[in-house]
Amino acid sequence: MEKGGEMEENKKTEVIADLHIHSRYSRACSKDLSIQNLEKYARIKGIDILGTGDISHESWLKELNENLKESEREKGIFTTKTGFRFALSGEISLAYTQGKGRRVHLVYLAPDFEVNKQINDFLDKKGRRDYDGRPIFGFSCIEFADEMMKISKDIEVIPAHAWTPWFGIFGSESGFDSLSEAFKDNADFIHAIETGMSSSPDMNWRIKELNSKSIVSFSDAHSFWPWRIGREATIFKNKEDKEFSYKELIRQIRESDFAATIETDPAYGKYHYDGHRLCKFSCSPAQTKELNNICPVCGKPLVIGVENRVEKLAAFPAGFMPRNAKPFYKVLPLHEIIALAKASTLASKKTWQTYNQLIERFKNEFNVLLRAEKAELTGALPHDELLVKSIMDNRMGNIKVKPGFDGEYGIPLLKERQAKLL
Repeated sequence: MEKGGEMEENKKTEVIADLHIHSRYSRACSKDLSIQNLEKYARIKGIDILGTGDISHESWLKELNENLKESEREKGIFTTKTGFRFALSGEISLAYTQGKGRRVHLVYLAPDFEVNKQINDFLDKKGRRDYDGRPIFGFSCIEFADEMMKISKDIEVIPAHAWTPWFGIFGSESGFDSLSEAFKDNADFIHAIETGMSSSPDMNWRIKELNSKSIVSFSDAHSFWPWRIGREATIFKNKEDKEFSYKELIRQIRESDFAATIETDPAYGKYHYDGHRLCKFSCSPAQTKELNNICPVCGKPLVIGVENRVEKLAAFPAGFMPRNAKPFYKVLPLHEIIALAKASTLASKKTWQTYNQLIERFKNEFNVLLRAEKAELTGALPHDELLVKSIMDNRMGNIKVKPGFDGEYGIPLLKERQAKLL
């Protein structure tokens, strides 16, 4: 990825997309989520295309139809009046029995509103979709994939946050051991999986079945704030002589032909380590083995996190890299780095003041996180050597994170605290 003075040139060759978000009609999501706020903060973040989220919900669909129109140049991409781009996306929760109780979240992309209407007509035959932007249905992954193929070959289905214990396709609590087990004969219809915050591409490379799939990343944001939206994203190629249509987007996903992904440190995710949130106890997979999977505080089975689960299903050792492996950038959100360096909180006035200063200078957050030269950052922050160093350390993956577990985010640590952790 180009840096410094080449930032604008970089925009011609890349499209940064976050295709998994939610609207205010989903549970536990900000009530201020609107098209306008999503566009505003996506631009601040540096996102080029945002998923709409929640295309199963009629109230949100009404707003989408009122605010978006299909691009004349980029078929299947929808734009606001000011030209910001969206792709139609949704998420479905499937809760059913296949050998045991399963709970799986799937992201899906649709090429246009007419195809999405056909999807919703199918869902209406299976239950209600008016109560939540991420509705729950009692049929299987197999049936969903089968019906999507019947409706349109241009629908893309992607297992969401694939490793999280409760709702990931490989989750320790209700998932499967393989895509083939989950989708049976329809497994070939699944071209990609979403890493989720608690895993990174190199962890997924260790799974033999995934070596023939794309490893993509999106945020699953429940608010528009910059430390949520775009915290994980996929960088698509954008050839100047070719329109970036919906079909081109899914072609790159299906052929693993995109450029790279943007990831948080997997330890930052809510389910990286094993543990019990209420017991305030967490541990590594090795420690879990010593404890026979039992929490030493309450005596009940631990919630097994992503690192442990990957280790169980891995066919290849840590460090294995398949031929089709894509580069990835491991960075924490800029608000986290500012708050860490200034001993403040994410949404404090002190953090926002510095954040806004950097955005004014570098135009968007990804320019700060990934592209700005150290000398440029020093020029923008002449009296803040620690923050400049922290931004560069973040870019190099040198900021340690106390691993998250059982629904608790991981905690970034400064050097003096890292020594205690290690």
